[in-house]
Amino acid sequence: MIKYCPIWMVVLLLACTACGKEKKAMEEEETVNTVLPTETNEVTVMTLEETDFHHELISNGKLEARRQADMRFETAEPIAHIYVKNGDRVRKGDRIASLASFRLENQRATALDALEKAKLELQDVLIGQGYMLKDSARVPADILKLAKTQSGYEQARAAYELANYEWNRATLTAPFDGIIANLSQKEYNVASTSEAFCTLIDPQSMEASFTILENELPLIQTGDRVEVRPFAASEVKANGRITEINPWVDEHGMVQVKAAVEGTDRLFGGMNVQVSVHRSLGKQLVVPKEAVVLRSGKQVVFTLVDNKANWVYVHTGLENATSYTITDGLKAGDVVITSGNINLAHEAPVRLIEK
Repeated sequence: MIKYCPIWMVVLLLACTACGKEKKAMEEEETVNTVLPTETNEVTVMTLEETDFHHELISNGKLEARRQADMRFETAEPIAHIYVKNGDRVRKGDRIASLASFRLENQRATALDALEKAKLELQDVLIGQGYMLKDSARVPADILKLAKTQSGYEQARAAYELANYEWNRATLTAPFDGIIANLSQKEYNVASTSEAFCTLIDPQSMEASFTILENELPLIQTGDRVEVRPFAASEVKANGRITEINPWVDEHGMVQVKAAVEGTDRLFGGMNVQVSVHRSLGKQLVVPKEAVVLRSGKQVVFTLVDNKANWVYVHTGLENATSYTITDGLKAGDVVITSGNINLAHEAPVRLIEK
């Protein structure tokens, strides 16, 4: 026999179920409110005002010395002494290396003897013309020229000057203060006249050579300040100034720029470096990069109004490593939230903290 429940029992059962669900939802809401109470965001702020903005342009380049000399011997003689090694500092006039000088001294002495004999021959020729060598200032130019040719004086004098020059150049000396580099030759080997014996570098005359894009040309000029950091030692920083902008755009749309860099013991020729060009662009509205956040792909800055975050769309202009310039959306005097703004919403309550 099939039994049927009265309708009033079904209605009562549904009412009890609804009440239970409502009570459970209220308990869960109360639990959430207890565990996750509404928090006031802690933020730091700054008052926006026009300040000097230093535009920063970053490029990669290489270091080279403005004063650099390849030192080489001019005669092929055995190397007698090497007085330096790679990395040594030398002063102007210091000896670097010297050749065996016997053959050069002999050639010089022979050339000097030939010159003295030519002087005697010249004197005999002038006496034959009625003049003395000591009175050569009174001898007509054409007669004196003819006499020097007949006596072989000019040829002997040229030979002696060459022999004396080669004898003096048998010892390499530093033409300026610097550091020895690229020295690879050894004593007792014959010096090469086609290859450099070593390279002398002035570390106080370093120069950074780098490139910029064609459309970046208006942003730099001669005299702008630069900072140079080697990739191999990023903690090393050297300052300098732009000295040269090549007025030519290559096929890749790049322009060559050079900057004189203040010397330091940790900068070497050929180093790969990062170059940052800084130029003051006058008074601008400037905010830290941390103050600008993205919302739906648009740039937003939060300002402080009545202890609440106020959502403002902005347009940024130029930038450097730390800041943006603001071209639209803010004005001088606005109080800008600079930190604690990552998860802020419009009109969210905030609390100021010290930086």
